[in-house]
Amino acid sequence: MGGAPAVLGRRDAAALVGLLAALILYDAGAGRLAEVSDSWDVAFVAAVLIPATFATAWLALPLARAHGLLPVAAALGVLAALLSLAGLGAFFNVAKLAALVLLGFWFLRLFEALSWVALVAVIVPWVDAISVWRGPTEYVVSEQPGLFDRVSIGFRIPGEDSSANLGPPDVLFFALFLATAARFGLRARWTWLAMTGLLSLTLAAAVAFDIAGLPALPAICVGFLAPNADLLWRRLRARDRG
Repeated sequence: MGGAPAVLGRRDAAALVGLLAALILYDAGAGRLAEVSDSWDVAFVAAVLIPATFATAWLALPLARAHGLLPVAAALGVLAALLSLAGLGAFFNVAKLAALVLLGFWFLRLFEALSWVALVAVIVPWVDAISVWRGPTEYVVSEQPGLFDRVSIGFRIPGEDSSANLGPPDVLFFALFLATAARFGLRARWTWLAMTGLLSLTLAAAVAFDIAGLPALPAICVGFLAPNADLLWRRLRARDRG
């Protein structure tokens, strides 16, 4: 991000507002669309919905340098709760998304060095895998599905009431790693592409192998580490020499 201002340009702001509106309209009307085969459902979510949803983080990226992100994220969380109580599910989903993206941007303030974020990216996939298969996430998804639906980000399936879902940590770490790439001069564009692409592949794999749920954080962490591996290695070596 360098010396760029911590505000959105007019084009990015207009694009972000338009994209959020499109996500709301799709979510509200997805159940009225024609049903298609499972393969087409997976292709649509993986190739359209996931990239469109996480494009909001890309467009909002200049805000990662802004002050006051935590109270704004908290306010959006409260707004999301009120929208849920009002039965406005589509608005609720987008408000959760916005709150988590800003929270992920703010979370970067807790890391003083790039090496800390890289260490987190190495550790988190193992924690997430254990949680999904034998830990708290597995319990919530299997025993409290209603709770998971309320806190997760939903990707509505065309023509159905069901959705594919990502947990809050997935969105938070996506935003954190994207902001890290921008702040420390890594390959932000390739980071976004890799994280988004691997998330889509994770969804496709879960359906292809009939797995109820696959951990998404490994895809996000690899999507951050792989495009930046050489740059991270150079920074770490330079730090050691220093």
